[in-house]
Amino acid sequence: MNDLSFAVPLWVWAAVSLVIAVMLAVDLIAHRDNHVIGFKEAAVWSGVWIAIGLAFGLVLLAWQGGDVSSTYYAGYLIEKALSIDNVFVFALVFSFFAVPDAYQHKVLFWGVIGALVFRLVFIFVGAELLQLFFWTAYLFGAFLIWTGYKMAVSKDEEVHPDRNIVVRLVKKIIPTDSRFHGGRFFTKINGRRVATLLFVALVAIEATDLIFAVDSVAAILAITTNTFLVWTANAFAVLGLRSLYFCLAGLLRRFAYLHYGLAVLLAFAGVKLILSETPVGKLPIPLTLGVIVVTITVSIGWSLVATRDDHGDDGDHDGATPDTGSADAADTGRATGPGSAPATRSHGTEPPRP
Repeated sequence: MNDLSFAVPLWVWAAVSLVIAVMLAVDLIAHRDNHVIGFKEAAVWSGVWIAIGLAFGLVLLAWQGGDVSSTYYAGYLIEKALSIDNVFVFALVFSFFAVPDAYQHKVLFWGVIGALVFRLVFIFVGAELLQLFFWTAYLFGAFLIWTGYKMAVSKDEEVHPDRNIVVRLVKKIIPTDSRFHGGRFFTKINGRRVATLLFVALVAIEATDLIFAVDSVAAILAITTNTFLVWTANAFAVLGLRSLYFCLAGLLRRFAYLHYGLAVLLAFAGVKLILSETPVGKLPIPLTLGVIVVTITVSIGWSLVATRDDHGDDGDHDGATPDTGSADAADTGRATGPGSAPATRSHGTEPPRP
């Protein structure tokens, strides 16, 4: 499989990893007080993460030239687009477990760290398989096409986080209390250390993101198998996932047709990956970038136009939705802010509380 190849010194890997670690540390310090994140704060942070991700592409442009930079941008865009679907599921998980607004950022912060680790493993394993066995391109491509099809036809399937095999396994192995204890993942009850419901929510987030990681890594490997480009595109896209959630959670019902666009992108990535091992070869990066940009623009525009009469139901998007309930929601454990489940992900009935 022909692909971009350039030497990446160990110190460059170390420098990028250090930048990512510093960014995570700054984010953790900025939100150490478990406050409710409003739309304005989330929008500012989203702008910061996106600016950093785009700036890294300019660094690659100066270092390795236009082909490498444009390949990175194509990977970054497809990862950013696919991360929007993560937001739908995160909102569902938070609503299902009734995670108080003030603790949602903490769950997402540690969830992002787990996502980075999982993606790093998948990237190196997937890239190595594609390099060693050409036929894995057909398997990955078929998987992406099938995933795109399922995404297009299964939007309204109800998701039950408590039925996830990982969540069920954790509950069997680790003693768990079905209540929140502030922002703690673990606490002591009668001298016994137990996991709190917040930890169970974190496990649910990690378990669902594990599935998304397989899809997203396979999709970007269809663009390039250069592990440095795949890792950096993934990392910079995932780093902004928390802020993206708080920006879009209150607007999710407006993205009614976005899943069709994401399905097209996954299927396109699958076809692209299969073609790379045929006489057609790898499709040009400018074409890939064009397909990604047009697909995202059309699906979002279509969604906004189709739901323009519903914009009055979106709330003020400043950390709370209309009809937020009692003032002591954080104490009772009822999620009343941006974590409320979007209408596009359910059949209108709320699943039973764990």
